[in-house]
Amino acid sequence: MAKAKPRDLKDIKELVRKHDVKFLRLWFSDIHGTLKGFAVPVEEIDTAFNEGMGFDGSSIKGFARIDESDMIAKPDPSTFALLPWRPKEKAVARVFCDIYEPDGTPYKGDPRYVLKTNLDRARKKGFSSFYLGPELEYFYFKDNRGTETLDEGGYFDYSMDASEDIRRETILSLEQMGIKVEYAHHEVAPSQHEIDLRYKDALEMADTVITYRTVIKEIARKHGVYATFMPKPLEGQNGSGMHTHQSLFKGNKNAFFNARDKHYLSETAKKYTAGLLKHIREITLVLNQWVNSYKRLVPGYEAPVYICWAMRNRSALVRVPLYKPGKEQATRIELRSPDPACNPYLAFAVMLSAGLTGIEKGYNIPKPTEMDVYHLSEEKRKSMGIAQLPGSLIEAIEVAEKSKLLKETLGEHIFNELIMSKKVEWDNYRTKVFPYELETYLPIL
Repeated sequence: MAKAKPRDLKDIKELVRKHDVKFLRLWFSDIHGTLKGFAVPVEEIDTAFNEGMGFDGSSIKGFARIDESDMIAKPDPSTFALLPWRPKEKAVARVFCDIYEPDGTPYKGDPRYVLKTNLDRARKKGFSSFYLGPELEYFYFKDNRGTETLDEGGYFDYSMDASEDIRRETILSLEQMGIKVEYAHHEVAPSQHEIDLRYKDALEMADTVITYRTVIKEIARKHGVYATFMPKPLEGQNGSGMHTHQSLFKGNKNAFFNARDKHYLSETAKKYTAGLLKHIREITLVLNQWVNSYKRLVPGYEAPVYICWAMRNRSALVRVPLYKPGKEQATRIELRSPDPACNPYLAFAVMLSAGLTGIEKGYNIPKPTEMDVYHLSEEKRKSMGIAQLPGSLIEAIEVAEKSKLLKETLGEHIFNELIMSKKVEWDNYRTKVFPYELETYLPIL
């Protein structure tokens, strides 16, 4: 039986006494999805929950300017969990926070607030839940330079999987924190792995993704290895994706399900998918936010490049899984372009916004593409109306800058800060001279 979540300060205090908690870590994320936080002694718990804890937001990426730096972090009691890798005596717990201005208004630069705002939009349309099941892939290396993998295993390999014990301890740690795991396995590339999470409503899942990435890194460090969610750490191998299964519910009813449709998809699901397809180029900057992200999004390595949907076709951007055809609760769509280094709060918000826009405006879904899109000629793809995802960070920035949908979804503050920070990243990247250039051009020029 699942443990009941703490609802208020009284519940938190009972857990603190029961587990001998000495420190409480207050967690939140910057606009890039990087975990931030600070620790408070348990004696400050009343102040933390009743008033919030003040901090300087001017040093957090995408947060406040130095002249408006005072921020308040207020814990969400439902997110309380012990950190399994910390000592059992004088234990440490964590809790996610919402960020506020000193006057008590929600801070518009808080990614958690952005997701909450978009979930409110869905609720006003009659949808009670936005369920997500992301599949995060990652790599283990012997150190943080990425020069040596732990094995040469491949997809579902058992005998060549050198990280089974690390993965096992990671799963046990996740479960201790109340995070349900569906299954885990070795992925396609050497030393690449995947631990799949059971679906949850969007806000809880975004908190879970931040926790998941932290747990994987902490348990890896405990075993003397390095875990990374870098989208493409190995040349010539598959990169790491975050295929995201998603569905909208009205109470207990799956709004994506229609038993009479040949694909078991409702009109709501089709319009939602059409919204994703129409707006995917605009939101790619959020789903794939790093220079390195675009080295994964190339043909030949199972990552989607072309904008189309299908049932079984794994070269499509959006797929409708058929593991349990005709089962209402299992009906969903899978977006295959996001990578695990995104900010989950913003990523889930822009997916939802694109889908809701499709529903609100009644977009028509194109015909499914069940052939391997990678093997079609450019002329054939154009004749079929199949466009392509941005091929680089700068292309994604240029598309995002013009997007009304993205600006409205993120809010003006985060939209502007994200664009600015990504332009700085691109400029830093394009002014560097890389080994490839020296190896290729120096001998001949």
